[in-house]
Amino acid sequence: MSVKVRKLKRGGFEVDIHVTQPDGRHHRERVSSPFPNSKTLSREWGEQRFREIALGRMLKKEVPTLAEFESRFVEEYAIANRQKPSTIASKKMILKNYLVPLLGRKRLDEIKHEEIQRLKAKLVHLNPKTVNGILSVLTKLLKIAVEWQVIEVLPVNVKLLNATLPELPFYDFEDFERLVEGASKVGPEALAAVLLGGHAGLRRGEMVALEWTDVDFKRGLLTVRRGEWEGEVVSPKGGRSRVLPMSESLKKGLNDIRHLRGDRVFYQRDGRAVDETTLRSWMERSQLQAGLGINKGQIHILRHTFCSHLAMRGVPPRVIQELAGHADLTTTMRYMHLAKGSKEAAIAVLDRPATNPKSAEATE
Repeated sequence: MSVKVRKLKRGGFEVDIHVTQPDGRHHRERVSSPFPNSKTLSREWGEQRFREIALGRMLKKEVPTLAEFESRFVEEYAIANRQKPSTIASKKMILKNYLVPLLGRKRLDEIKHEEIQRLKAKLVHLNPKTVNGILSVLTKLLKIAVEWQVIEVLPVNVKLLNATLPELPFYDFEDFERLVEGASKVGPEALAAVLLGGHAGLRRGEMVALEWTDVDFKRGLLTVRRGEWEGEVVSPKGGRSRVLPMSESLKKGLNDIRHLRGDRVFYQRDGRAVDETTLRSWMERSQLQAGLGINKGQIHILRHTFCSHLAMRGVPPRVIQELAGHADLTTTMRYMHLAKGSKEAAIAVLDRPATNPKSAEATE
């Protein structure tokens, strides 16, 4: 540790300050003295500056690298806030496969626009939606670091890619009827699963976790309270339950598979629990029986079909949102282009005679 004062050829003095912190870190400053005409005052200023640095008041706190901050972000943010297991698993996968390998050695405050552009270049082989998911996790990690005062300010404004949302696949009315008929040939359990997707919009995990206490045959209501992800019972996507009226076809389909094997609606005939693999098998066999092939998607196509058919039959977006359990109306609006005649009906309003508010006031 030292303070040295040297006379500069161009005039004035240079103060060279070297400090070794108790933790072994080194800090060195070589600056022009604010007192160019006095070596004594320059030294006194340097010694004061030395004391400030030694006390740690002027040292910038050490910022962790992204790799060092990774586990804290997962454990103290994602897990501590009880995010869904699938959400936590997605964050872990993105960090492990993309962010840590590509940015892990960078300190959080060193992640600037240039690093983001390099990251995007490395991910050019992925579709834009996947890339935006990776960028969103990085953005959240940096914002949490600011919130926890690990870094002072957000080092970069991460811009997402312009991504065109893909068209959602669904079965038209005729093909869905064929699928239902095909499922009835596979078995009553397959038929009930197809109807739960196509007539109630249940997700795969929600079908697996459905219990008989969720089915009210007397009132014709179905309550979606839970889902299952990799064997773990979780709340439905969006975090809240929903209640749906059952179609007559769905009510009959569920009634036909009533049993005393256990609490859940679906069991295999040997008594084993049904999982997503079982549902996929039923779906594939139903598609093949219907002559539809299995290339249009798996179980989730039934949920798209449910929302699409409601839109095509003129059900308002807010109602579809409630029935499907969409957290955001923008998700529901992806189906609304299918509402036949809605644009024509809107334009037809312009041809109707309008009442002038001022004229109406005058006649009162």
